[in-house]
Amino acid sequence: QVQLVESGGGLVQAGGPLRLSCLASGRTFSRYAMGWFRQAPGKEREFVARIRWSGGIIYYADSVKGRFTISRDNAKNTLYLRMNSLKPEDTAVYYCAAGDANSRYDDNTQYDYWGQGTQVTVSS
Repeated sequence: QVQLVESGGGLVQAGGPLRLSCLASGRTFSRYAMGWFRQAPGKEREFVARIRWSGGIIYYADSVKGRFTISRDNAKNTLYLRMNSLKPEDTAVYYCAAGDANSRYDDNTQYDYWGQGTQVTVSS
């Protein structure tokens, strides 16, 4: 069992940066893949980025590639999402998730554990 808690969301002007954090706790999850997803009102949850706790290949959605950076600090059991050059279109509730490292990275149904989400609002 893994518990995930996101933090760092807030209101930011377009073009600004913001860093989200996800603290993980519970049973061993070193073999998990960690992902960030987001969901805007009236839209389905969409994939943002993914990384394994053990490292390896990182995946990004095309919409955030070059602007967002996913990373993790295994010693602190914390996942991060550094967001730069934010756009109003990035406004959404952001969720971190943990799942089998061998599952499809962009399929939210393949993740077993989810945080409660943190709101990110980008003003124009």
